[in-house]
Amino acid sequence: MNQLMLRSKLQGFFMEDIGERDLTSESIFPKKQVGKGKFVAKASGVVAGLTIIEEAYRVLDQQINVQFFMKDGDVVQKGDVLAEVSGTVATVLSGERVILNLLQRMSGIATMTKKSVEALNDPHTKICDTRKTTPGLSMFEKYAVTVGGGKNHRYGLYDAVMIKDNHISFSGSITKAVQAVREKTGHMVKVEVETETKEQVIEAIKAGADVIMFDNRTPEEVKEFSTLVPKTVVTEASGGITLDKLSQYRNTGVDMISLGYLTHSVTALDISLQVEI
Repeated sequence: MNQLMLRSKLQGFFMEDIGERDLTSESIFPKKQVGKGKFVAKASGVVAGLTIIEEAYRVLDQQINVQFFMKDGDVVQKGDVLAEVSGTVATVLSGERVILNLLQRMSGIATMTKKSVEALNDPHTKICDTRKTTPGLSMFEKYAVTVGGGKNHRYGLYDAVMIKDNHISFSGSITKAVQAVREKTGHMVKVEVETETKEQVIEAIKAGADVIMFDNRTPEEVKEFSTLVPKTVVTEASGGITLDKLSQYRNTGVDMISLGYLTHSVTALDISLQVEI
């Protein structure tokens, strides 16, 4: 994750949560009272976002000390200690919720991504995410996907062209849409086209698409369409593919499978902060 963006995001999150002050912690504990807390897994899964613990606490207090016992990508079990934080009690408690919210969500995404990679079990086809991320959290969620063994799709509307069905409808055809893009973008910009039929796949190839997506297609259709596409063009399957259906897409020849559920409906991994008295 970009460190400048990470720090800026964390500052914004703390401004939202703490505001002017943590009324509870600052009212109870003297400024110099110190203590320790441990971040503990309460369920098994893949942990992601551990560096956020240190970065977040440093936003609040440069004197906070963090010791790690796990690293991103490790498979943890219930009861495992992920990290220990020591410093002023008020700071330890003030940072707790923002850190846990991020850590739990990211670890849930990494866990689901790993499950998806294992369910597919295809060395050729890679699992990747989509733009179905939480506004403001895209950087965190997409990083978590990579920790779980997945790949990132485009980050937003700015880093790649993706011509979808509505673009095609408004422009008149795949060919016209691709031509319009090529005329207004540089040679470094990749162009992906969403297709639903064999005819659209062939048109996208002739139009010069760099990536061709097979949208809401069955495993049989994905396998058939993949054989039509030159090896120089990347293929992607997406739409309606759930965890329990992933194995059906094994050995279809498609290069990527993009899954919205990795980020839009994942269950957070249960993690807590347990203080030492």
